[in-house]
Amino acid sequence: MKENYLIAVLTDFGMKDGFVGTMKGVIYGINPLARIVDISHEISPQNLLEASFILKSSVDYFPVNTVFLVVVDPGVGSSRRNIILKTPSFLYVSPDNGVLSRIYREEKEIDIIEITNSAYFLRELSNTFYGRDLFAPVSAHLSLGVDPYLMGNKIHDPVIIPEILPVCHKNKACGDVIYIDRFGNLITSFSKEFFQINDISYEDIRIQIKDKKISNLSRSYSDNPAGSLLAIIGSSNYLEIAVNQGNAGEMLQWKQGDKVYCEWGRSET
Repeated sequence: MKENYLIAVLTDFGMKDGFVGTMKGVIYGINPLARIVDISHEISPQNLLEASFILKSSVDYFPVNTVFLVVVDPGVGSSRRNIILKTPSFLYVSPDNGVLSRIYREEKEIDIIEITNSAYFLRELSNTFYGRDLFAPVSAHLSLGVDPYLMGNKIHDPVIIPEILPVCHKNKACGDVIYIDRFGNLITSFSKEFFQINDISYEDIRIQIKDKKISNLSRSYSDNPAGSLLAIIGSSNYLEIAVNQGNAGEMLQWKQGDKVYCEWGRSET
């Protein structure tokens, strides 16, 4: 009996063109019983850091044996490799460009297979649409239970993007805005784990954003008056800068990569 694993798709293709629908058509042509979930197709074009963040924020909520099809590919048509990442719970199909970096760092048991067996591709590879011609058909075959080791050989040197971490000095730290969601919430590089490891109480945190200061962390958006700036640990377990019923990105005119400053304990003079 053939397997029918879930395929979860993450791309920067948007929905204006036919790219996403075409990939799904390829998948259904190979596995008519496939089940496909769209994580997002609105990743900023070629933004690997953004895609890596969204992927890692999503994977823990999917059932075991899900196949993650990730196509954010600035190097399409180049000599960069195409890979399958196998973990104890999931399979990931993507270009070897660092988009899986967060998965590499957090998984202890992984195998990485370079996809080279053209028997699992479409007949011809376009230099501009590997999502259709390679990644979609490979994902469809995996969803049918095909052994990923039939698709190529193991490699041990994947591309890994450096992790963006806060830089600490005594009771102060400088972090980055790593993602801005559609509500304008600014997701920073300060993780819940950062505060726990450094034994920092949420009530003791002071945050500076450009010329704005926030004295502590809120428990919910609605703890604050409408239109007011706030800081909160969001659903991704990272510190967010938000505006209750508003848009922090627009209010502060911020962009990905801007700095956030955090201080705790007694202020230094």
